[in-house]
Amino acid sequence: MRRYAPALDPAGIVLRGPLGEALDANLAGRLSHFIVDETSPAIALFAPERRARNEEGDWYGEHAGKWLSAAAKAAARSGDAQLLANLRRVADFLVSTQEADGYLGTYAPQRRFMRKQAPKPVSWDGAPSVRTWDIWTHAYLILGLLETHKHFPEPRYLDAARRIGRLCLRTLSAGDIDITDLGNHFGMSATVLLDPAVELYFATGEQDFLDLALTVLGQADAHPPLALLTRALAGADAAEIATGKAYQLAWNLVGLAKLHRASGHADYLRAVQALWRSIRERHLTLGGGPWGGVAHRSREVFNAPGAFSPQAYVETCSTLAWIQLNRELLTITGEARYAEEIERSAYNDLLAAQAPDGEDWCYYVFPNGRRVHTTYWRCCKSSGAMAVEEVPGVAYSLGEDGATTVNLYAAGSARIAHPLAGELTLAQDTAYPFDGEIRLRVSPRRAARFALRLRIPSWAQDARVAVNGAAAGGEPAPGDYFAIEREWRDGDEVVLRLPMRPVAHRALNRNVQESRAPDGSPVAQEVLRHGYIGFTCGPLVYATGLIDGFKSEETVRLPDAPTADWLHWSPPGADGAPPRLELRLDYRAPLAFEPYYRAGGRADGAWRLTWLSLAPPATAAHEDFAHDPQPPSKNW
Repeated sequence: MRRYAPALDPAGIVLRGPLGEALDANLAGRLSHFIVDETSPAIALFAPERRARNEEGDWYGEHAGKWLSAAAKAAARSGDAQLLANLRRVADFLVSTQEADGYLGTYAPQRRFMRKQAPKPVSWDGAPSVRTWDIWTHAYLILGLLETHKHFPEPRYLDAARRIGRLCLRTLSAGDIDITDLGNHFGMSATVLLDPAVELYFATGEQDFLDLALTVLGQADAHPPLALLTRALAGADAAEIATGKAYQLAWNLVGLAKLHRASGHADYLRAVQALWRSIRERHLTLGGGPWGGVAHRSREVFNAPGAFSPQAYVETCSTLAWIQLNRELLTITGEARYAEEIERSAYNDLLAAQAPDGEDWCYYVFPNGRRVHTTYWRCCKSSGAMAVEEVPGVAYSLGEDGATTVNLYAAGSARIAHPLAGELTLAQDTAYPFDGEIRLRVSPRRAARFALRLRIPSWAQDARVAVNGAAAGGEPAPGDYFAIEREWRDGDEVVLRLPMRPVAHRALNRNVQESRAPDGSPVAQEVLRHGYIGFTCGPLVYATGLIDGFKSEETVRLPDAPTADWLHWSPPGADGAPPRLELRLDYRAPLAFEPYYRAGGRADGAWRLTWLSLAPPATAAHEDFAHDPQPPSKNW
């Protein structure tokens, strides 16, 4: 079985540019203010007197585990003494409230997951009982306690997580309670326990926790509306698994990927990759976020394959789970496409959800829609904070043979304990993602021969690499890594040039009704055909504000001319201003586009328009679709 490289120490990773600004804001905003001690509302829920009275089916307990996870990473990478003090105080309080049987949730005894509840009519989302979030809250508590223990080891944190796991195993092994009884979306809100169960196994090596993960998977697969493993291997679309809830499904897949790492079972990886492809090919925005909301009662459920609407939704929680899923697949396979998906969603839909102060977040972002900062208790504020803290850990990776990989591009540096060089420092000098030139200084403590691998984005045609001023041998292939193996010495410099060209993406919303004529022959009639155009440059999606200051829609007529004649790009300004795209049409004033995450000044209530409607006959597929090597969700 393949051995997987451990995650790099976040304390050695420094990111600047837009990602660094997001990390700084996360630390100064959400992580430093939302929770500070046991009196913070999200932690006071766990006080024994509050717990004893709570009979509601709420999910608010999730914030504790999410905050622990994000705050532990942020404290480790930043060295912030106050955040660390808050982290220890909160973790210690939570551990002190754990009951003798291991219970550490927010529910009164009669509503806990260990007690079989009277069934109620199952709603459209498969919710079977009044306490559908108890396992969910415990899943996040396990992850938060383990993350805290990982960076700031204390036996009591690991022991508290272990006791929760054992309580779950006893409950699910008794025979009268099934994991799918304990969560909505036909059990998916409880089967997320798969992820922390495997993490407990990684942290302790104890077979009980691998057994817990296998028990969860077995019960999930035996539940017909879910049948996670069986349906994934049979080729089901992501929208067809249970309710198709994007956040829960992606988190289940994170756990299944980890179970593959723990067990080596090939079917687990095949199932995860099959559903990854389904999501990647049919269910992502141009900005890389999993979206839903078209003709559904839930805005957070994947659309039917082929459905397209510029007003569809991306839940920030789903973006977190998608980034984590790609992190796992990158760890397992080392394939560049997973790093690219992390970069795409991070630079676009994730940053677009965060306010500059790091405190406010959008619950949903829309390709076309108004920016709305959500309320105090909403789940996505904590998920966004977690997602931002995922980024430093995937920026670089290190193989057992010393091969060092640059997965994400951003100004900053990495200090890596290297098996051959002793310590290796990589420093990126770049204006990326606004400019495609990356200067990488390589500083090993001692000269050493190893491979340095650079990710070449799929959009980067004709990329060029030079080492100390001389062209590196070989042709960089878009969508793969370019390896330079040599003896590296302090002061070596690699220059990577990724040509950034504006790309026009066309999407088609097309509905065909199929039936049969009286003689039995098939009949198909196209009843809807509506085309759209959007723009990217490098890793960034571009958007405009309200058209002419007041219109939330615009239908444009494109000239019969090459794209370069009517779509113009201004490179970054000398004052640091980001590049802009300008759509120049001969019948109206030019339309200016800026990076989607920045559009409207990131102010609450600002409008962002990624897609413009196309006037007929431009709704048909065009030749320059070929310039979009990884098109967004479309129905051709």
